[in-house]
Amino acid sequence: MLWKGRRESTNVDDRRGMSGGNLAIGGGVIGVIALLINFFLGGGDASQLPQQLPGGGSPELSAEQKAKEDELAKFVKVVFADTEDVWNTLLGQTEYQDPRLVLFSGSTQSACGSASQASGPFYCPADQQVFIDLSFYDELKQRFNVTGDFAMAYVIAHEVGHHIQYLTGTTEKMNSARQQMSETAYNRLSVKLELQADFYAGVWAHHNQKMKNVIQAGDIDEALNAANAIGDDNLQKKSQGHVVPDAFTHGTSEQRMYWFKKGYQTGDINQGDTFSAPDL
Repeated sequence: MLWKGRRESTNVDDRRGMSGGNLAIGGGVIGVIALLINFFLGGGDASQLPQQLPGGGSPELSAEQKAKEDELAKFVKVVFADTEDVWNTLLGQTEYQDPRLVLFSGSTQSACGSASQASGPFYCPADQQVFIDLSFYDELKQRFNVTGDFAMAYVIAHEVGHHIQYLTGTTEKMNSARQQMSETAYNRLSVKLELQADFYAGVWAHHNQKMKNVIQAGDIDEALNAANAIGDDNLQKKSQGHVVPDAFTHGTSEQRMYWFKKGYQTGDINQGDTFSAPDL
C-alpha cells in the first residue's frame, strides 16, 4: 500500500509507553477467539478470567525496535485517516462521526474495561474508540504467518466497520438481542455482525482505491490471507485440533474472505446485510 508522505489521522491517543489496566477483554479480530475458546469450552468460570490473561507493561524497546514501531504507528495513522476520508464521503459528515484511535503498549483502560496486548485490536462502542497494541503486527506474522502491510490495514478497517455498526444502530440491536437468546443463538448472530464488519472493510478498500489509487498488486491478497488465518474454524483447529461450529463468533475462513471480497468488489454498502443472508 502506498502510504508514506500521506495524511495521518489526528484523532489519535498515543498511550505507548504508558502503563494501565490488568485484564484484556473486548471484541478484537483475533484475541477473543484465540485466547478464550479453550477457556470457555473447558467450562471455565468467567469470574476467574483475569487470572487467565496476561497483562502488565511491555518490555523496553531497543532504538531499532522503537524506530520500527514508530514507522508502524505512522502507517496505522495513515490507514485510520483513509477510513475517515472514505466513510465521511460515503455517509456524509452529518451521519458519520470519526472514531478515535488509541495506540497502547502492554495494557490500558477503555470504557469497555481494561485492554491488554493479549486482546488484539478491538472497537469499544462505549467510548467509540479503536484500541491497538502495535505488537499485534508481529503476532500476525509470527503466529499466523500473515505478512504485508495491507493485512494490518484490513484489521483496522474491520474495527472501524464496528464503528459503522454502532452509528447505524446495529450494535444496540445486538445488545438487546443478547438478553433474549441462548449463547449458541447469540454466537450465530455475532458471526453475522463480524462478517458485516469484514464487508465494510472491503467497501472501505474499494473506495480508498477509487479515491486515492494507493492499493498495490498483492494488497488484497494480503487482506484475504489475514481473513483466512483468523477464521473461527482455522483458529479452533490450531488451538484444540477440532471444530465446534456452535462456538463460532466471527465466521469461518471462507465466510470472512467471501464478505471482505464482496465489499471490495461491489463497494456498495447496501449489499452488506449479513443478517438476512440465507446461508448464515
